[in-house]
Amino acid sequence: MPVHRTGIELVGMGGVGKTTLARLVYDDVQVNNHFKLKAWICISDEFDISVRSKEIFIAFGGEVKKEHENFNKLQEAIRDHLTRKRFLLVLDDVWSESREDWETLVSPFYTCSPGSKIIVTARKDKLLKELGYNSLYKHLESLSDDDALSLFALHALGVRNFDSHLSLKPHGEGIVKKCDGLPLALIALGTSLRTKKDEDSWKGVLESEIWKLPVEDKIIPALRLSYHDLSAPLKRLFAYCSLFPKDFLFDKEDLVLLWMAEGFFQPTPSDLTKETLGQKFFDELLSRSFFQHAPNNESLFVMHDLMNDLATSVATEFYFRLDNESGKNIKKMKLDKYRHMSFVGEKYVAYGKLQVLENTKCLRTFLATFVGEVESRRHFFLSNKVLTDLLPELPLLRVLSLSGFVIRELPESIGTLRHLRYLNLSQTHITHLPETICNLVNLQTLILFGCKELTELPNNFLNLKNLQHLDVRDTLLSFQMLLEISKLKSLQITLSKIKIESERGIEIAKLKDFKNIYGKISVVGLEKVQHAIYAHEANFSEKRLSELELVWGDELNDSRNDMLEKEVLNELKPCHDKLIKLKIRSYGGFEFPKWVGDPLFLYLKHVSISGCKRCTSLPPLGQLLSLKELFIQGLYGVEAVGSELFGTGQAFPSLEILGFRDMCGWRKWSGAVFPRLQKLEIRDC
Repeated sequence: MPVHRTGIELVGMGGVGKTTLARLVYDDVQVNNHFKLKAWICISDEFDISVRSKEIFIAFGGEVKKEHENFNKLQEAIRDHLTRKRFLLVLDDVWSESREDWETLVSPFYTCSPGSKIIVTARKDKLLKELGYNSLYKHLESLSDDDALSLFALHALGVRNFDSHLSLKPHGEGIVKKCDGLPLALIALGTSLRTKKDEDSWKGVLESEIWKLPVEDKIIPALRLSYHDLSAPLKRLFAYCSLFPKDFLFDKEDLVLLWMAEGFFQPTPSDLTKETLGQKFFDELLSRSFFQHAPNNESLFVMHDLMNDLATSVATEFYFRLDNESGKNIKKMKLDKYRHMSFVGEKYVAYGKLQVLENTKCLRTFLATFVGEVESRRHFFLSNKVLTDLLPELPLLRVLSLSGFVIRELPESIGTLRHLRYLNLSQTHITHLPETICNLVNLQTLILFGCKELTELPNNFLNLKNLQHLDVRDTLLSFQMLLEISKLKSLQITLSKIKIESERGIEIAKLKDFKNIYGKISVVGLEKVQHAIYAHEANFSEKRLSELELVWGDELNDSRNDMLEKEVLNELKPCHDKLIKLKIRSYGGFEFPKWVGDPLFLYLKHVSISGCKRCTSLPPLGQLLSLKELFIQGLYGVEAVGSELFGTGQAFPSLEILGFRDMCGWRKWSGAVFPRLQKLEIRDC
């Protein structure tokens, strides 16, 4: 299987739209139906074959085990996983020019089924020529003048031409010509002009001195102009993102918390909280294309490489990103001026790499970052001397992130960092927190997500009066312990699971004390709730939940009261203006309460109902305007699917994926029109 027979090559300069075009192909309905497996991997300039191979294996649904630390074993596992399967793999932004590395990477693919494809996006064609692509591809060209003008008008004026804005057309044509047909530049600059309809503003952009600056630093003038159009607060927030390496995937909520910890938000006379203000700023940068949705994870975000270059160029001398290149010259640099520092995590981070930071007494930010998404199977080791010797030398730290490292305990000296506002210990191996952490009276955010060995919190945890955000998803902290710390008035707690264990299920009533619980939560063991009033007291309608999973026991026996379970489910109705995902499992009622399928849930996109064996009918989910994915499984009592599912009016206006499984009693289907359906699966029915 010569690689050039399976490859589709998209070559062109940065910002021309290679990734966007690949994304359109990747998401196409016919493409989805054609390939059994799909994966998208961002390569960029860090081409570690072992790391990329693991990412590919995981993206294709493989499970990395300890034995796969051996690279040969890993390649064998990839080969076995892909044998006789037709796959699509996108390798986005390939910088490597090593033929040997490439052939090693793709060698496990040779057992796949015919028709498998690899899409490669790259800025240079040297590697492709060596692999024999010479006559099989051509460079992706910039947009034509007409298409460029249309795209610019769309983002600047909201229409695809200048027919209603003839006075602006000459200036628009001049600006478009200077953008050289690059979509990223056209979109960014067009968006910056969308609130300005006067000729002077457009003329000012066209005649700006920035167009005349040399482009030695690879920053496209149009992107500089779009940056200069930002307000002062937005410029500061964007410059902060220079701490992120290329292809770094970040979460909106987490970035806003970082900005807050750095003190970037000034008090406003309006009713906006600092967090709400930060979210508005984030959305503005997103709308102007400074940020983009991550191609393989809709909940995360990324900066285009050119935007990352722009952030680095506009960042002041206070920002420093320690990576492989900057690390070579770090000893020659004057570090005492820096206030914000990040470093890219490697498998082993030795003390020597960071020792020079002992001279940065005024450092406010010490941020560990990683390229791509860090899955729990990857291990990163940090020298213990960094914790014991270096951190006490940084007394002014406001932000400290050690996320993803194999750290088993923190030193007592952590309590000396009195200015600390943000502490991220997610996916570390800590079993407890030192009592001195309770001295951090300015701490606003504590992230313990994925600390699967953490069983307790310090005795004086309630001393953290300013704590506003606590993320304890996927930890072993007890419900009773979390109930105790919920007494902190301003605290928002992000949980992953609440397990009901008492005979009467009264624990659920105590959720009323979690006034600021938000995010994603799973409630397990609901069959033990003996009175619906307990569920009522939990006050779910006031919780700001984006994802809710409600789980009863799998065993459906005579002790299960169908009317009681319907009453309990009815009382667990969540806040309708926040919910995005809903899962209901092993519910024992014969029918669903009215809130399941209520069109008031305007943002609900994903619904899964499974194992509800007594149910004889489905709820009117067709009325959910934003619903994109619906999975129904194991509802043995449902014999007909029809009007009760579709509701009134046009049904499922946004539904793209519909799946039915294990519906052994299903006999009749009264269909409806699904205007946007892309995938339908019916199995074991």
